[in-house]
Amino acid sequence: MERNETMETETNHYLGSERIGKLMSRYAVPCIISLLVGALYNIVDQIFIANASYLGSFGNAANTVVFPLTVIALAIAVMIGDGCCAFVSLSLGRREAGNAKKSVGNSVVLVVVGSLFLCAVYLIFARPIITLFGATVNAETFRYSQEYFFWISLGVPFYMFGQAMNPIIRADGSPKFAMVSTLLGAVINVILDPIFIYLFR
Repeated sequence: MERNETMETETNHYLGSERIGKLMSRYAVPCIISLLVGALYNIVDQIFIANASYLGSFGNAANTVVFPLTVIALAIAVMIGDGCCAFVSLSLGRREAGNAKKSVGNSVVLVVVGSLFLCAVYLIFARPIITLFGATVNAETFRYSQEYFFWISLGVPFYMFGQAMNPIIRADGSPKFAMVSTLLGAVINVILDPIFIYLFR
């Protein structure tokens, strides 16, 4: 308990006394890198899908149909994560560590409940949702969209939790850890994409 309070005091002192330029390089740069890496996920997936002989343009079309639905999940997660991040920063600045901890706890509960609810909505209403986003352009696109959307929906809780916790971790004084965790996910994605797309089809 005392160690945590000491770390919080040191972080607050650092944020309150360090030069703006140094704070920007320590906090803003990892944040920018994390956001860029996050944007690369779909691009990397599209490249691997396009080069799979059994998928081709139909696979890319399915990916395009499902992509906006992942953006909805991302938007909700970022809303929770960035809101908590701002509140944690303000609370730590006012030396109200208890309020910061409560905010993090509330955010964890909110993102878990929200992500499970969204996952359930996606699974229950999968057919009308992907139809609304244009999957019925042809039979192949519809089939691939349904299959892809099913697996994406199952991953929504994990995806949202990671995206919501990233800014909260940065606010807690660990911007490099937040960046490295995002980079690690991107590297794993690049490794697993060819295995699941080409080997396991």
